[in-house]
Amino acid sequence: MAFIVKKKISGKEYYYLVERIREGGKVKSKTIAYLGKEKAGAENKMKEILNKEKSNDEKISIEELANFCKAKGFIFRSSDIYGGFAGFWDFGPLGVELLNNIKKEWWKYFVQEKENIVGIEASVIAHPKTWKTSGHLESFSDVAVVCKKCKKSTKIDKSEVGKAKCDNCGGDYENLGEFNLVFKTSVGAINPVEAYLRGETAQAMFMNFKIVQQTSRMQLPFGIAQIGRCFRNEIAPRDFLFRSREFHIGELEFFLNPEEKECDLLSKEHLNLKLKFLSAEAQEKGEKSKKTTIGKMLKEKRIGEWHAYWLAEQIMWFNSIGLSEIKIREHTKSELSHYSSATFDIDYEYGFGSMEIAGNADRGQYDLTQHQKASSQSLEIFDEKTNSKILPKVIEPSFGIERIFLALITKAYSKNKKGETILKLPAKLSPVKAAIFPIVKKPEFEKIARKVFEDLKKEINVTYDSSGSVGRRYARNDEIGTPFCITIDGDSLKNDDVTIRNRDDTRQIRVKISDLKETLKKLIENEILFEKAGKLIK
Repeated sequence: MAFIVKKKISGKEYYYLVERIREGGKVKSKTIAYLGKEKAGAENKMKEILNKEKSNDEKISIEELANFCKAKGFIFRSSDIYGGFAGFWDFGPLGVELLNNIKKEWWKYFVQEKENIVGIEASVIAHPKTWKTSGHLESFSDVAVVCKKCKKSTKIDKSEVGKAKCDNCGGDYENLGEFNLVFKTSVGAINPVEAYLRGETAQAMFMNFKIVQQTSRMQLPFGIAQIGRCFRNEIAPRDFLFRSREFHIGELEFFLNPEEKECDLLSKEHLNLKLKFLSAEAQEKGEKSKKTTIGKMLKEKRIGEWHAYWLAEQIMWFNSIGLSEIKIREHTKSELSHYSSATFDIDYEYGFGSMEIAGNADRGQYDLTQHQKASSQSLEIFDEKTNSKILPKVIEPSFGIERIFLALITKAYSKNKKGETILKLPAKLSPVKAAIFPIVKKPEFEKIARKVFEDLKKEINVTYDSSGSVGRRYARNDEIGTPFCITIDGDSLKNDDVTIRNRDDTRQIRVKISDLKETLKKLIENEILFEKAGKLIK
């Protein structure tokens, strides 16, 4: 662990960056760098040094990521005993816990903590007219291509035709034509009806918009949220979970009066939010992204207030789960979906490249208008502010849950000085929150350890481990992301306390067993500093 130390030399103050290391069973302090004479400057220099060290850490490739996820029980190929099935994946014991924790945090932030959002859970298969009306049967397609040189087949967007080169050898592509991505199925054993698996969760929220508004007594502006499985019949599934045929999307459809331009929820915190932004013009000129703020984007009229509010909320949520390495990319006119007048991608800087992790689209009145026409059912509602019936417009923040899953793992993946893997996941998202160890396999230690385990598991996802040395047990839990290890040792028998070891810096504290549950909850939610949660062991 690195920290700043102030030294007085000949009456003058100097600041140094110092690291504690263990050598020969003893903890020693080692000076890493001189930071200057000013405290503020020293803190900034420390951040630069630590960030530089972090950027030099070993980065994990997509192939290594897939192998790691399989080896540790996060993700497996679906139907693996038959050689797998391209584009489909199964979540293992640790993976399903992490996936559920992500969904839980998303739901908590965007639904439970918002007064103007309600949630639904819609069926995967909807009436066939849904997808014709939405435009998916006509416009939801990609272009299949094959490289003329190396013969590798893949897909490209329509906007890339004639421009894209083979990512394998740089050769030109041969266009094989457009292919629709909607998955077909049939409903009914006798006289089956052709139907489709949903390609997005959004359409159910549009079709249920009016009944949700009536039954939940919501007034404009308000939103409907949903997390669910979606399906796309990808031409060339690839890059692990990044281009699969079955996946989870978290979407929020926010309905408001088309004439309502001002957002009363937009605060200084939203306006001052800093971000990396790649404009449509910059892309056309081949320029790089630049730093800006939500407020500046508003002044430049790139975005409306409500659109800006939800884009800021998305960025703030990503920051809350430790994913700050993002940039916002504005769609060029040729990229815009058939339903959108303005769209922004939220790209995450993975170790192997920048990829889309979420998006935000202004869908206008397109979807409600289309469904109103096709169904001959009015979807207008009464707006109390204007005392009139209106058809709302829609702002849509959307999230790729599997891509968030992989972003968390790639950021968390690190190696210690021994070359051992440490998965530094945020504690609230970690699959297992704590592991309980008796220091040795003797009845007097196991009895207390079992009692602690049985008490904690009622409210917290914990495991019990008595196999192997304590050091090996620490390492096993470090590599799956367990943030805390609780050990019952000789002092526990005398003092009714335990040691809690912190995964990220290996520091340990002693905590009374009677206080353990509440202390652990606070540590998981980051409500208390580790060194303040108990008696620090030096």
